[in-house]
Amino acid sequence: MPANDAIVNPVRGNNPPDPGFLSVLVGTTGDINRLCGVMGIDKAQSRPLFISRLYASGNNAPVVSLAGPIVGAPYAVMILETLIAWGAQKVLFLGWCGAISPEVKIGDIIIPTAAVIDEGTSKHYQDSDEAVSRPSSEMTATIKSTLMKSGTPFQEGDIWSTDAIFRETREKVNRYQDQGILAVEMELSALFTVGRFRGIDIAGILVVSDELSTLHWQPGFRKERFKQGRSAACEVVNQICQQL
Repeated sequence: MPANDAIVNPVRGNNPPDPGFLSVLVGTTGDINRLCGVMGIDKAQSRPLFISRLYASGNNAPVVSLAGPIVGAPYAVMILETLIAWGAQKVLFLGWCGAISPEVKIGDIIIPTAAVIDEGTSKHYQDSDEAVSRPSSEMTATIKSTLMKSGTPFQEGDIWSTDAIFRETREKVNRYQDQGILAVEMELSALFTVGRFRGIDIAGILVVSDELSTLHWQPGFRKERFKQGRSAACEVVNQICQQL
């Protein structure tokens, strides 16, 4: 690991909020609203967190927090670093992704087992040019167990994280298909890398929002199956928060 000789470091500050033992990073406002509903969190009690908001639930023991919306690796890491400084020890990311594998369809739930690094943040937390980053095996096992117990179907495998959503080229999609990559998104490789650097457990749940596997973009944001996948993922997150 690189030496921690940074000039600017995340600080706890005076009277920081309590993010709880577990914090859930959420990619979109819609899923934050869903989670607040199923977890019984009062949105009016939230507070600003950069250009996102932090929502805390006092109904769980220990307290569980939600943070978001979050887009892109650098900003996701800003949020993650802050939550770790405030005391979060486990982090779960809930986001959307685009299908790369033809076996993955809109509305599917994916549990990433590794993330190909194609974003610019991870390299600042590494000594070497590692090509992939990995989640906490313990947390990933908990997510999979919860999904199986609830009877919720899912796929697991490697995903690709990129900064440039408008540069998901045909060449790259073909290359990652050949490597067995399931999907593409923007944050997880950096989050996994920073989790390892800071010594905290982090894992992710993704819902497929669109498909690129045919080399023609097929958006599914308004499809009923996508809405069902999001609802199922939020319910699983709620169950995990009650376990950890």
